[in-house]
Amino acid sequence: MPDFTQRSNKKELLDRDDIPFKDIEQNMQELNVINTLLGGHAITIAGLKYLVENNPPQTVLHICEIGCGGGDNLRVIKKWCSKKNIAATFTGVDINPHCIDFAKTLPSNNGIQFICSNYKTALLPIQPHIVFASLFCHHFTNEDIVDIFKWSAAKATTGFFINDLHRNPFAYYSIKWLSRFFSKSYMVKNDAPLSVLRGFNKKELITLLKQANTNGNKVVWKWAFRWLVTVQNLKN
Repeated sequence: MPDFTQRSNKKELLDRDDIPFKDIEQNMQELNVINTLLGGHAITIAGLKYLVENNPPQTVLHICEIGCGGGDNLRVIKKWCSKKNIAATFTGVDINPHCIDFAKTLPSNNGIQFICSNYKTALLPIQPHIVFASLFCHHFTNEDIVDIFKWSAAKATTGFFINDLHRNPFAYYSIKWLSRFFSKSYMVKNDAPLSVLRGFNKKELITLLKQANTNGNKVVWKWAFRWLVTVQNLKN
């Protein structure tokens, strides 16, 4: 029986550096489907929309995602900005060169700049108004997450948001069953339930935000078993 009282420290397969690229590619494709069907992309849009609507408008909105993978979140955001007639630039940062190479090959990612780098040392082309991370923070220790929040607060002139997992028994067993029967990726079958165990409860997120000395914090539960954390008005 898994322990849901605290975050698991077991590493996911995706965090290893010896996984063949074809397996990572399949993993990213399936995660995009999961994000679409279970509302993950909708939550990302909700985070962006909240910061856009509650802060002064920008002539050109600069948006940066850390841990961007194959760029699926940025594609969704780019499409949303286009529909809303919001002029914007988009930058994705990921430490995995295979993910960045894959992202650059997709025609649908045209207009998005991708950088292969640790987010801490990434040379961003322009200071972002908004920084975000989706299903990224749960890969890290609590100490590392505090650093992510601090970095995001220092870089973003408007605010940042994260979209990540709620550690919950129903979420764990649901995704374990779904991935077992419908996934063709051994990485998804292993990592999807494990990622839930590496997820958060609300109290943990509030504590991490306090440790990072952020202001304007908002932590909201979203279906299906996600947390949307927004931090706004950093430098306005």
